[in-house]
Amino acid sequence: MKLNVNGAMHEVDAPADMPLLWALRDLLNLTGTKFGCGMAQCGACTIHLDGAPVRSCVTPVSAAEGKAVTTIEAIATSELGQRIQAAWVAEDVPQCGYCQSGQIMSAVALLKEHPQPTDANIDTAMDGNLCRCGTYNRIRRAIHRAAGN
Repeated sequence: MKLNVNGAMHEVDAPADMPLLWALRDLLNLTGTKFGCGMAQCGACTIHLDGAPVRSCVTPVSAAEGKAVTTIEAIATSELGQRIQAAWVAEDVPQCGYCQSGQIMSAVALLKEHPQPTDANIDTAMDGNLCRCGTYNRIRRAIHRAAGN
């Protein structure tokens, strides 16, 4: 099947029910998207499918055919992505870093929908993105910083 990933077309030989996460990581060697729980509970595998954040560990690769897939590898190609990454560094968000690609993908989607988010908007958008290191307050500050709040 053909996948549009980060603006480039790729042909992958994968069963239709293979999780998109494994097609990205194992077949396309895009390893920035992480495997966390495999049950859409932790958010480490968050990518964008036609601009919407989805959990790639439970999304079949067939669901991505004909849609635009965006992974963490492409986030810095946009001005918003660059702002979010800079805010993440400025607020010293990452500790272990494992959840950060999913956190950033969710934050990008949030700021596209709510350019000036409230704390409630942030809580709603980031719900389900778990951080074992507990940097939630830093994540909130980084999102506000990227929004210019």
